[in-house]
Amino acid sequence: MANGQANGQWYPPEWPDRIRALAAGTLTPVTPKRAATVMLLRDTGTTGSGSGPAVHMLRRRTSMAFAGGAYAYPGGGVDPRDDDRAIGWAGPTRAWWADRLGVDEAGAQAIVCAAVRETYEEAGVLLAGPTGDSVVGDTTGDDWEADRAALVDRELSFAEFLDRRGLVLRSDLLGAWARWITPEFESRRYDTWFFVAALPEGQRTRNASTEADRTVWITPADATAGYDRGELLMMPPTVATLRGLAACGTAAEALAASSGRDMTPVLARARLSGDEVVLSWPGHDEFTKHVPSTSTASAPTPSDPTGGASA
Repeated sequence: MANGQANGQWYPPEWPDRIRALAAGTLTPVTPKRAATVMLLRDTGTTGSGSGPAVHMLRRRTSMAFAGGAYAYPGGGVDPRDDDRAIGWAGPTRAWWADRLGVDEAGAQAIVCAAVRETYEEAGVLLAGPTGDSVVGDTTGDDWEADRAALVDRELSFAEFLDRRGLVLRSDLLGAWARWITPEFESRRYDTWFFVAALPEGQRTRNASTEADRTVWITPADATAGYDRGELLMMPPTVATLRGLAACGTAAEALAASSGRDMTPVLARARLSGDEVVLSWPGHDEFTKHVPSTSTASAPTPSDPTGGASA
């Protein structure tokens, strides 16, 4: 059992007090930071229960202030330089991505760039190639690692990295899947776009993130079953995206299905109802929580909204 729940839903104990403070007008919501996360998929070649493509997931260190111990995907916040127009680009145009993601063209490039960059930083997988129809192979050499570390430390922008390597970002290898915004009462908030992508041939994942203590390849069906049993801790966006992926038999099917996915943002709602706090996510009834209103404590001071990683 995780956090007192029958399943593995991540639910911080301070949420009820923060929800009450928001309702009372004593808590001012922080502005969410744009972020991107990628569900890397690879085909397992199996059939039957738990079949379909496996997804790469990492477990956040329990010491992390945001969602410690929860399973998630590689991802993180947008870097201010991710909208650099000098970036090498292949696939759908920025205008196409802007329409798909519901932002302007600069924002679209930044979000797509963040998705590709963070996947490389945290999983060692690079969705880029020398040309618009090729992908790099092995990226595990010392020189690659030095560049990856420079990206993590923000000593190198992603545009500079691609230019140095003579590469273009392969935006066509991504499929937009969902968009979730962290609840208004949270101290760390993200406006996160979820993408799907197939693991490129010749590349392999590894735990390159300092925020994770382990990584796994697991089918969406097995992951959600572990969540339902309370064995795997996850946030609602992670569970919801996994349930959607479970209907796809292959990575190619998931990419094809992404074009029809609704990208309307999902934002949790909180209200006071009698002697309890009701927390819900529109369109996702399974996450609704009824919390007894047993305290009138004020909300804790919000911490840095740009810290941590996306959901």
